[in-house]
Amino acid sequence: MGRAEFLDETPERPAKRARHVAIIMDGNGRWATRRGLPRLAGHRKGADAVRSVVEACPDLGVEVLTLYAFSTENWKRSVEEIAGLMNLFRRYMRREAAELSRRGARVVFIGDREGLAPDIRELMAGLEAQTASNDRLTLVIAINYGGRAEIAAAARRLAKRAAAGEIEPEAVDEAALDAALDTGGLPDPDLLIRTSGEQRISNFLLWQCAYAEFMFVDELWPDFGREALARALAAYGARERRFGAVAI
Repeated sequence: MGRAEFLDETPERPAKRARHVAIIMDGNGRWATRRGLPRLAGHRKGADAVRSVVEACPDLGVEVLTLYAFSTENWKRSVEEIAGLMNLFRRYMRREAAELSRRGARVVFIGDREGLAPDIRELMAGLEAQTASNDRLTLVIAINYGGRAEIAAAARRLAKRAAAGEIEPEAVDEAALDAALDTGGLPDPDLLIRTSGEQRISNFLLWQCAYAEFMFVDELWPDFGREALARALAAYGARERRFGAVAI
């Protein structure tokens, strides 16, 4: 599902439907703390919210869903929490693989895989291969991801190609950089949602969200599901996207 399939949405004729939704899944730890539970209990409950939202997306017209699962900054958390999150990723990929395939979801991972354990990288590659032919939903999962690092890595790739004489420096334009990103070939997000009431994007899809609509909702991620997503999409549909143009 590449950019060509989104050509009916242009700055002159924007779609009222959010085809690509990106979500910063925030509030798992606070959800657990408020209930006197360990933080990992919140992350486990958050995995249930992932399932609910993934199931809802095709019915609500969402064709691409990008989830911020683990940032490059999340390594600053406690050793125990990081280990628990990595084990949760392992369980999610093993447990959900068959269901994702059944629901027609194609899984794509973005982020720096080299920073992850070998068995996690193997599970990621296996899940991508297993779901590669699915076309009902593209599920993009950002693990060990940072927007600035992604842009820097794309610039390095282009610089190496230019140094090798594969491309001229003048050919390094916005389209070339866009294609060199982890998300190359995917459409930009129409709507970025952050749960838990925080109002920042935390180094997530910095390039791709240049013209996205932002929505900050109060629900903590474990409480976010089909109904909350439907409300967010309805609110998006009432907005006017002008892409820098003047409203008429």
